[in-house]
Amino acid sequence: MSEKLNLTNHFLIAMPQLSGSYFGNTVVYMWQHGEDGALGIVVNLPLQLKLKEIFSQLDIEVKRPESGEAIVLSGGPVETDKGFILHDADDHWQSTLKITDDLFITTSKDILDDISRGEGPENYLVALGCSGWSPGQLEQEIADNAWIICPASKDIIFSRNYAGKPDMAAATLGFSMAQLTTDVGHS
Repeated sequence: MSEKLNLTNHFLIAMPQLSGSYFGNTVVYMWQHGEDGALGIVVNLPLQLKLKEIFSQLDIEVKRPESGEAIVLSGGPVETDKGFILHDADDHWQSTLKITDDLFITTSKDILDDISRGEGPENYLVALGCSGWSPGQLEQEIADNAWIICPASKDIIFSRNYAGKPDMAAATLGFSMAQLTTDVGHS
């Protein structure tokens, strides 16, 4: 019996044929993958929104103004009205899921309260929405050559070079995204 593919704590790098779709030129951090489907967060799609606007909407008092300058990302087309905070600090926040020993995802407001006071995790990204796949859907997309898979890296996840993340992730496999094409050759 073959072992099931588990992409938890991996990146999906969008192949060129996804350009023009929501996932064009994206890197998705996979935080859950199993027989029930898969969930991830796009880590390189900034919105025209800063965290201070989220603080204001949630009536969070900001004690450290610089905390409000963080860019909010579009994490995916699913649950776009829900916030997901991907971070590296295991602490006391409600609704926190441990992904690895040093990566967690939190969906509760209490982490935002701590971030606004400068008491939150050192490294974090805030995303509205997530990316989801039903059982077998992601495996089919991979079989259809829509994604390149590589192990995730905290350096890439928390980098503020959003446009460079696809190339940074591809470089971990030894190539550049510019080397890929959607053209099909015939011999």
